[in-house]
Amino acid sequence: MALRQIRIQGDAILEKKCREITEMTPRIKELIEDMLDTMYDANGVGLAGPQVGVLKRIAVIDIGEGPVVLINPVIEQADGEQTGDEGCLSLPGKAGQVTRPNHVVVRALNENMEEYIIEGEELMARALCHEIDHLDGHMYTELVEGQVHDVTYEED
Repeated sequence: MALRQIRIQGDAILEKKCREITEMTPRIKELIEDMLDTMYDANGVGLAGPQVGVLKRIAVIDIGEGPVVLINPVIEQADGEQTGDEGCLSLPGKAGQVTRPNHVVVRALNENMEEYIIEGEELMARALCHEIDHLDGHMYTELVEGQVHDVTYEED
């Protein structure tokens, strides 16, 4: 498939609310594959439609347990609390302390437009909240406690 350009904070598309997806089309199937390829190439754990310039309610996540496709996701339940460093492919090399729910229940459609429920704790809960925020035009930097700071990654 193809790698897509990741939009960087400051791009107006990242501040727009996304439209729901009403049917699976060949174009949406291609978008899912491209988003997964782009996320893996950038060593990310999640990627949302607006980050690749598409204002549709779609996100992909992989925290190391295999890819998850979320179409029209809605947080049904959130509880607990966790605070930790959070980063974003749309703000490379930066991170900030963000408090998120420690457990979430999300209702979404999969790549076959079948409804399912996904529960996430810790990193998965953080990723689900982060990507759904993108679909509503919000970035984690709005929630940072203190300052956004530089992060360095060690090469394998």
